[in-house]
Amino acid sequence: MSSAQRLLPARPAERPRRRTRLLAAAAAFPLLLGALGACGYGSEKNGDDQGSSALPAAGGAKIDGLDKVKVGYFANLTHATALVGLRKGGQIQQELKGTKVSPFVFNAGPSEIEALNSGSIDIGWIGPSPSINGYVKSHGKNLKIISGSASGGVKLVVNPKKIKTLDDVEGKKIATPQLGNTQDVAFLNWVAGKGWKVDPQSGKGDVSVVRTDNKITPDAYKSGAIDGAWVPEPTASKLVAEGARTLLDESSLWPDKKFVITNVIVRQSFLKEHPKVVEAVLRGSVKTNAWIKANPDQAKAAANAALKKETGKPLPAEVIDPAWKSIQVTDDPLASTLNTEADHAVKAGLLEKPDLGGIYDLAPLNKVLKAEGRPAVSAAGLGTQ
Repeated sequence: MSSAQRLLPARPAERPRRRTRLLAAAAAFPLLLGALGACGYGSEKNGDDQGSSALPAAGGAKIDGLDKVKVGYFANLTHATALVGLRKGGQIQQELKGTKVSPFVFNAGPSEIEALNSGSIDIGWIGPSPSINGYVKSHGKNLKIISGSASGGVKLVVNPKKIKTLDDVEGKKIATPQLGNTQDVAFLNWVAGKGWKVDPQSGKGDVSVVRTDNKITPDAYKSGAIDGAWVPEPTASKLVAEGARTLLDESSLWPDKKFVITNVIVRQSFLKEHPKVVEAVLRGSVKTNAWIKANPDQAKAAANAALKKETGKPLPAEVIDPAWKSIQVTDDPLASTLNTEADHAVKAGLLEKPDLGGIYDLAPLNKVLKAEGRPAVSAAGLGTQ
């Protein structure tokens, strides 16, 4: 990394809390030069410091002699692999045998990255933008992306009374989840492609970009505070259920209609010290994705049951049915699209050109895939090998 790639000072990592408690505090996440964004800190944890509430082990010897592996993810459908695979009796715990899974549920990518940096978690399901930022911020010394997890599931949904065509977006108020997050970058890139000007920091310009937490975006839409939103599922389908309509599916902008929305990361020191545990988690992830593809209705029900456990209520059919159809689980990290997403952030003025060489270590995943009789996946020149 060049000396010009300065980083703003980081806030100390916050300790994850129990699942039954929600943190509402917000904090800034340090990003390159453009101060890529502020978003909510906070996570919820299943398990105390001793892991007493961890998922019960499947039986058998502990892998690498490890008592537990601490795994992070979000309670949303784009983390379907974790929602389904980490449930009681799920494939991930089965593959880990006597090593227990201690799951942590996060509200935002930066808090998960800081938990990884501090050792509060070992492995995590997370989006591409925080993965990029976490890698660059640590000068490539802390995390590695070790697998894909999901593609798609992001849409531009709008008030049909105010916006009838893509050109009508000009002059309107469009929500994105966070300044500098994956959807914010994608929307700013799309806006630039239309020839419109928006200040990436303030969100002001030919389109007003309103950074809004996904949890309150539906209420913001109902109140008229926003005219639409570029958001992931299930928020997009929640808005449609409130009368919005889908104007654009982001997958239509990508080659083969595929782009990374969720991948799997690991702390480098954990990978070095416990490679067999990492392989076991990846075997569970691969088998979970295969089961989801083979049993979409059962998998949808399992994911919704997990959401009910995490959030207190399941998604209604009018929300989960269309949302589920727009998400594809995948073991392939779609590495070339990660590089493109980084380029979009650079073009938007949110990121100075990063060096992502070595961000992937796909050797453990490819070992698992080979054992399953499946072809290897590519790091698109960004791997360690």
